[in-house]
Amino acid sequence: MSSCLGLYIEEHLIKYAKVSKVHEDLKVETFGVMFYENISNAINQIIEETYSQKTPISLNLSGEKYNYFDMFSLLTKKDLEKAIQTEFDTYCSEKGYNSNVFETRYAIADHQLDKDKIKVILISESKIGINRRIQQMEKYKLTNIIPVPMSIPNLIEPEKDENYVIVNIEEKTTITTVIDNQIIKADLLEEGSSDFLSKINLKENSYAKAYEICKNTTIYTSEGKELQDVDVSYLEDIMPTLYEIAIKTQKIVEESTEKISKVYLTGTGSLINNIDLYFQEYISETDCQILKPYFIENTRDVNIKDYIEVNSAISLAIMGLGEGIEGINFKKTSLIENLPDWMTKEIGETKEKKGNINKKGILNWDLGKKLDKIEVNLVRGIGFILMIILIYNIFSILIVKQINKKDEEVNKSISNTNQQIALVNKDNEKIKTKTNEYTNLIRSIQDAKETLALRNRTRNAIPNLLNQIMSIIPENVQLTSIENINDTHIIINAKSNKYEQLGYLKAKIKTDVILTNVTSTAGQKEQEVVLVKIEGDLP
Repeated sequence: MSSCLGLYIEEHLIKYAKVSKVHEDLKVETFGVMFYENISNAINQIIEETYSQKTPISLNLSGEKYNYFDMFSLLTKKDLEKAIQTEFDTYCSEKGYNSNVFETRYAIADHQLDKDKIKVILISESKIGINRRIQQMEKYKLTNIIPVPMSIPNLIEPEKDENYVIVNIEEKTTITTVIDNQIIKADLLEEGSSDFLSKINLKENSYAKAYEICKNTTIYTSEGKELQDVDVSYLEDIMPTLYEIAIKTQKIVEESTEKISKVYLTGTGSLINNIDLYFQEYISETDCQILKPYFIENTRDVNIKDYIEVNSAISLAIMGLGEGIEGINFKKTSLIENLPDWMTKEIGETKEKKGNINKKGILNWDLGKKLDKIEVNLVRGIGFILMIILIYNIFSILIVKQINKKDEEVNKSISNTNQQIALVNKDNEKIKTKTNEYTNLIRSIQDAKETLALRNRTRNAIPNLLNQIMSIIPENVQLTSIENINDTHIIINAKSNKYEQLGYLKAKIKTDVILTNVTSTAGQKEQEVVLVKIEGDLP
């Protein structure tokens, strides 16, 4: 039988649950909630009361962030990790963060919209936050530090193609979306139980009492009966937070690419009476219910609500027993921690033993005496470890040789590729040179065509103009000159002894559209002759 103690730590309280596993059966041995002023004293007390001095312990992260990246499904694990790190470095650069101060883990899920891609959920936490958790447990056997949104689905027995959302209303609320039994998203809300517990605490001056008040509070529903005054008095502190959480949950359910069949409620907020009915009013198309661990059966001795109260701690303990998603443990294990218990456990101090454990946990032998069973097993264990190290070194040498061989092949391929790229660049330069030559030729041809077209257009324009003017010129008007100052602009100098004859000529030129944009001078009289200049453009 193996067991693990799950500790869910918030600012004012710790939820704990010790879970054991026999074959595939899980059992909660002991559980509870403890409020604290000094966290170290509280942890020590829980360890003592649950007899967990040597039991593996699983803790929650306290300030993790989630990022989502789309990656191609055909990437190898090594290339995938490089791509994820590159995306995270880019994100940190955009936000002005130093990526080196974060510890990261990731989980993979199928992409809902593109079969050629996968969805990567990247979880990041500051190394300072992780070290703080480790320091809190330095006296004990801390084995796991897990993000609760990724562990909470362990409480639901997987069913084929089941889609559901888990709303965990703890200090801060997390909403975990599960599609086809794969976690695809974890939303972190600012709203949580700390909002209304803090408000009630100000009134009652006791966080523990505020917690109990929430457990005994019943909220309104559209079909519910009227509440007593003792219940109503705290609703003004509780309801605004629950409303925000319900609205945001409703939005997540409605925007899901797949149909959500159930919404599970858990955490401190789920202890409020009628909260499932309250959420059902906002999410009417989906079944809303309180999350009960699948392996817990109703008993007369323990109220099922007491188990639900510590769901987060139970889920962490289950992760510590090897269940759930792999690879999201933020606690790095040392070689000593990976050794079997019999190699590091203390031996009772009796006169009959052949050795003792020193302060550093190293077994000292009296070589003059025969080895006992424990010492024989220890020698065998050391021999086994040495054999593993030898095999590992042999395989490492072989792998290094293969890597070097592949490196040579890759370098050769890169060299050939660079040569081909150089040839392509050379051909590209030739193409650019020819393109410039052809462009210049085309431009010259176009200029020549435009010049020829203009020449053809104006070749007969002047004779035609003269013929048209000759047909309309009055008898008393004489043309002194006709100038073509540019391609289409014409200046006509005329004289007559009568103003009206010159006006008639200008009007005829304009109305018959012999010229366009026709203008003329006012006329200048010299002795008995009137001189006028008429200008316009060939049509």
